[in-house]
Amino acid sequence: MTTPLTRGPRGRALLALSAASLAGLLAACGGGGGGSSSGTTPPPPAQKSTAPAGATRVNADLADFRITLSRQAFTPGTYAFVATNTGHHEHALEVEGPGGEHRSSTVSPGESTTLTVTLKDGKYQIYCPIDGHKDLGMKTAITVAGAPVNKTGTTPVAPAPSSPTSPGNGY
Repeated sequence: MTTPLTRGPRGRALLALSAASLAGLLAACGGGGGGSSSGTTPPPPAQKSTAPAGATRVNADLADFRITLSRQAFTPGTYAFVATNTGHHEHALEVEGPGGEHRSSTVSPGESTTLTVTLKDGKYQIYCPIDGHKDLGMKTAITVAGAPVNKTGTTPVAPAPSSPTSPGNGY
């Protein structure tokens, strides 16, 4: 059975053109399958955030509008604050105290950056320096005190000094 659309060369050309247009439209919309049909844009790839050699890693979760650190106890030493933005707004990390002020780069949601800081004894404010975020609660305080920490995050224990007058093994 033929329809007016498929009769003659002109009708077949119109049908072919319509089919080609529909195929192109489906391809442009992702109609080929295999992809996500959620309609959301995937998050940007996270930046590589590793701690430099000799620094103790501290994870800093930057959410809307709070900062959560992976550790609460700090002793003097070099720390790599790996700041990951788990919120929906741009954030950054600033560490302010006896060692001065140190600011990370600004990161978009889903991204992370590393801020390496050498902490001395004293009190530090850690906050998001983006306008108004600190006042919305993106701040915390830490106190640095005690023996230095090594890169594994533990305080090294020095062996007890041996005494020349102490008896050996009780014999």
